[in-house]
Amino acid sequence: MTLYLVEDDRQERTKEEVSEILERIATLASKSQGELIEALIGGTEGRLFLIIKAIDRASLEQVLENAGLGWQLIKEMRLIGQDLATVRERKDKANYLVQWNLPPGLTMETYLQRKAEKTPLYAQVPEVSFERTYVCEDLSKCLCFYDSPDEAAVKRAREVVGAPIDSLTSIENIHP
Repeated sequence: MTLYLVEDDRQERTKEEVSEILERIATLASKSQGELIEALIGGTEGRLFLIIKAIDRASLEQVLENAGLGWQLIKEMRLIGQDLATVRERKDKANYLVQWNLPPGLTMETYLQRKAEKTPLYAQVPEVSFERTYVCEDLSKCLCFYDSPDEAAVKRAREVVGAPIDSLTSIENIHP
């Protein structure tokens, strides 16, 4: 099974309509041996971020089409910093999402080594809790999730670990 990031705009849908679509995605994914791991709405523009476990991209696309959700992006992802059981338990904790477009030439090995070295530095910003990271398998970008009192604290935490921010979005977890 593979983890996928699916991104789409809410497209004028209400939260209730999005929840209905997510319920269909969760049901259809489970029927095809997959799982909707987490679903988030980001910022005022309402961008959807879904993490879905699926057998392959084709089965994921079929689930999304049958559920009535288009997409702007689908990427294979790797979860860093937590296991799936912990994500399921703690997914409501994250309230900020940082996206970082990774530099060309970076290898997964180098990324993971740097991450292991830098993560303990988050202790210098105790008001922020680093939750987890999803890294695109093609190393195009990563999504880092934080539990933080505000945006400024997330920025301080990123400065401490020396990690750039390409976008910073407040997020809300949606339960289908």
